[in-house]
Amino acid sequence: MDINTVREFSSSNNVITTDTDQSRDPWKFLRWLNPGFVLPLLAGALFLLLWELQIFHRIFDLKKYQLPLPSAIAEAMRDNLSLLLSYTGYTLTEAVLGMLIGSGCGFLIALAATAWPRWGGGSLTMVAALNAVPIVALAPIMNLWFGDGIGSRAAIVTATTMAAMAINAYKGMAAVDPLALDLMHSYAAGKRAVFRHLRIQNSLPYVFTALKINATASMIGAIVGEFFFSSRGLGYLLSNSIKVAKMPLGWSCIVLAAIAGVIFYLIVERLEKVFIKWHPSRRA
Repeated sequence: MDINTVREFSSSNNVITTDTDQSRDPWKFLRWLNPGFVLPLLAGALFLLLWELQIFHRIFDLKKYQLPLPSAIAEAMRDNLSLLLSYTGYTLTEAVLGMLIGSGCGFLIALAATAWPRWGGGSLTMVAALNAVPIVALAPIMNLWFGDGIGSRAAIVTATTMAAMAINAYKGMAAVDPLALDLMHSYAAGKRAVFRHLRIQNSLPYVFTALKINATASMIGAIVGEFFFSSRGLGYLLSNSIKVAKMPLGWSCIVLAAIAGVIFYLIVERLEKVFIKWHPSRRA
């Protein structure tokens, strides 16, 4: 094939025959890989490999019943998949219900503290004091008040998630731009209009920060609550598995709790991108 034939073929098929520096780049395929995703994935795979090879057992002098191998945990998950999924859904329901109630109450406390600083400010101190109470101390009390049903675990999660929302939302409502506040006052805007158009909108990034904190904290509260009085849930199954020395099944509960917590967090993060995409922090 002579050069004229090649030129005619290229022009007839609109093919660019000139090589660019970019096409010669041998690392071009790496540009399609996201380091924020690939690096944690590689680190996790290396961690599991070292675990499976019993490197950690040798370092910390652990036996297999103390730290089951990932293959044993995967086998336990496969054998009890339906039970684990059912209990994960139950625990996640407790966590979501309690977080919604706790976050709603925390937001109302922040509203009151901003609208009436003299009277409402003390409520922030009270809710912070409630958050300082350990979950293991709250769980028996909530079980005594609300019984051994889902209500007691939801109440525990409510108590543990209220403070993060109250404090973050209050900070967002109080830290408004003074120029924007003066502009609202110059237009004779009332207190309700200032809250609706300025303070609440300014608090939304702080609200979603609190929701992301509560997404993981709520799973902890629900699981710890199930340790005491419950007949279902990952916490109940984890506690019973340790008692009868079924450690791979117990670790399966931990793995599923972590996965559920991560999914819960990612859902909240996705909602944040949808609802406050106008905010400068999301445009960066």
